[in-house]
Amino acid sequence: MEAPEVPTEHLHEEMHHHAEHEGEGAKWIMGVALSSAIIAGMAAIASLLAGVHDNKAMIDQMRASDSWSYYQAKGVKSNVLSSKIELLTALGKTPDKKDTEKIPGYKKDQERISEKAHEFEEASTEHLEIHESFARSVTLFQVAIALAAVSVLTKRRGFWFVSLAGAAVGAYFLGEGVMAGNAQKEPVPLTESAGGGEGKAHEGKAHEGHEKKAEGEKKGEGEPAEHPAAGGAEETKPATAEPAGAGEAKPKGE
Repeated sequence: MEAPEVPTEHLHEEMHHHAEHEGEGAKWIMGVALSSAIIAGMAAIASLLAGVHDNKAMIDQMRASDSWSYYQAKGVKSNVLSSKIELLTALGKTPDKKDTEKIPGYKKDQERISEKAHEFEEASTEHLEIHESFARSVTLFQVAIALAAVSVLTKRRGFWFVSLAGAAVGAYFLGEGVMAGNAQKEPVPLTESAGGGEGKAHEGKAHEGHEKKAEGEKKGEGEPAEHPAAGGAEETKPATAEPAGAGEAKPKGE
């Protein structure tokens, strides 16, 4: 999100113009111009910090959303394994011990991920509150500069004093935001747990097993070229060894 702008350049030009042409009878106008320049600098700082915390709030909110997606993925894996174990048990088969041990690990991961997601949500809310403090400060500084310009144009010091009071309140919100930002602790991004690593290692081993099986099938497809010939030789041997008339029946009269 873009930071609040401080369009006060034309006001400064107008005040400096009046300060140069009024002469020594209106020296206080120089004070108005100087104070307005200082207020404008503070407004620029507050505007920059407001944008920074607004961006951080969005980033933490996105991290919280990613954490909840990760939480749901762990829940899906746990439900799939639970269904698999229940199905095998119903069929009278023994479930894999590794699958049984993974379910408590997924539950622990979900608890850890849930805590981290709540931390990111709280950090996002804090950044937004700090952003609001800086935004109030920028608004008050802009109003103060506008009142200073009015005091120069109308040649009434009362508006200048009101301008200084508004700038003081804006400086209070600016200091409040700076202190809150320094006291805030940014949560550490989530890392993969040991259980997830074991799951990946298990998947890698299964993948290697499938590759070895495929290689064995390929080797088996290349060897059978010799077997039909050997089998054919064995089948033809009885035919060559058997005499031509061995199979004929003798007459009963003989």
